[in-house]
Amino acid sequence: MTPSDNFDDLRDLYQEVILDHGRRPRHAVRLEDFDTTAKGDNPMCGDRVQVWVKFDSDTIGRVGFEARGCAISIASADLMAETVQHRTKADTRKLFESFREMARTGTCPACDAALDEPIERLKPLAGVHEYPSRVKCATLPWHALIAALNGAKEASSE
Repeated sequence: MTPSDNFDDLRDLYQEVILDHGRRPRHAVRLEDFDTTAKGDNPMCGDRVQVWVKFDSDTIGRVGFEARGCAISIASADLMAETVQHRTKADTRKLFESFREMARTGTCPACDAALDEPIERLKPLAGVHEYPSRVKCATLPWHALIAALNGAKEASSE
């Protein structure tokens, strides 16, 4: 087996993770009891997302979302909801910055070591850096989440 074979296997695995979360999101639910919510819209590709956040003391207790769009956007929202649970707002903002860097470049050399585990869970989305127009698809749910944490009602994919 060559290193190229290993890379292809990893890419196939990541693609399967994206397709699985895109087709069968685990957190695609409108929370009836929530503390904050925000919407994100990318009119260039038609992706739309709304996130709902319920806090548990000083951490994020639960995140739910509704999304319409491509598999990347939906998978990103689902993996995001899974990854930010039980994290503080500050940790979630750091995680967003690290994820955005990874989505743009494919790597995150400056990532905080404390974020190794959650970044690892998000790695299936690192491949979007090869398709610059898809970076916005992957980051849109995160922009909506950060808008919700900031008390804003809407976010863009910028």
